[in-house]
Amino acid sequence: MNAMTPPDNVTDIASQIQQYLDRNGLSQLEGSQRTAIPGVHIYRASRGSPRQPFVYQSGIIVMGQGRKRIHLNGQQVDYGPGRYLVQGVPLPLECEAHSDNGLPLLGVSVSINTPMLQELISQLAPPDTRRRDSDNRDCSLSSDHLTPGMTTAVHRLLDALLNPQDAAILGVSIVRELIYRVLIGPKGHVLTELAQHDSHYARIATVLIHIHRHFADPLTVESLAAQANMSPSGFHRAFRQVTRETPLQYLKKLRLSKARDLMLHDGRRANEAAWLVGYRSPSQFSREFKRHFKQAASHADATTSPAAAFPLAGTY
Repeated sequence: MNAMTPPDNVTDIASQIQQYLDRNGLSQLEGSQRTAIPGVHIYRASRGSPRQPFVYQSGIIVMGQGRKRIHLNGQQVDYGPGRYLVQGVPLPLECEAHSDNGLPLLGVSVSINTPMLQELISQLAPPDTRRRDSDNRDCSLSSDHLTPGMTTAVHRLLDALLNPQDAAILGVSIVRELIYRVLIGPKGHVLTELAQHDSHYARIATVLIHIHRHFADPLTVESLAAQANMSPSGFHRAFRQVTRETPLQYLKKLRLSKARDLMLHDGRRANEAAWLVGYRSPSQFSREFKRHFKQAASHADATTSPAAAFPLAGTY
């Protein structure tokens, strides 16, 4: 990805994020930090990072500085200044992060509030609710250029974060506006189908909530299919269409990611982390961890860069 000079409005987004970090004593932040506005996180990383596995949560991401490239089973998605990423469900993927001219990566993320999303969709005119990119109707992750309305909403959101009273009174309404702007934009289909209760997409999204809450439990394809009110074969097919993974592959990658977080952030030993995320065979955990992360579990430490990650605080 080649660095380009961003337009002034995107430069302003980076400046607003940096101002927020400076005011809140976060100028050396590595990773993401929740803000006073529910579901909104600010992100900073001092440097880029090579391609590595992560689990991205659902939400909207806007980068003010720096660029990222996501790899999802053959699909490649780039986003950076002037673009936004929208993701309807949590996905295990690989991400690489790139700094521009040695500057830190800066971004803001907004998680998707399901009741708010459903309420917004109920108020949209029927043509808008059907306005989708037909070639990517089953895509649960996509990127596009920020529209003027989105850019304005992001500026207002970041301005509100600089004033506690504005954040408390206006924050949720600005988040609502940003989600609305994404819904009526070219990638609105990524979010619209979440509110269609009988769609396969919405059923899989509901199952994913369960998986993320109970990943350490002995989950089976049959039990998950029953929860979705689908046959095992139909569930398997729909799950793969939405997540690009089989149910068991998805669960394995989620458990490995959770285990790495426990080791990196909570100081857990490899065997302890394995047990906490649902592994009952330490040797199997070690093999799968090394295959997935390209390093032994015993060597996982804080040198793993947070730059590629942008963990969103979604409902999952």
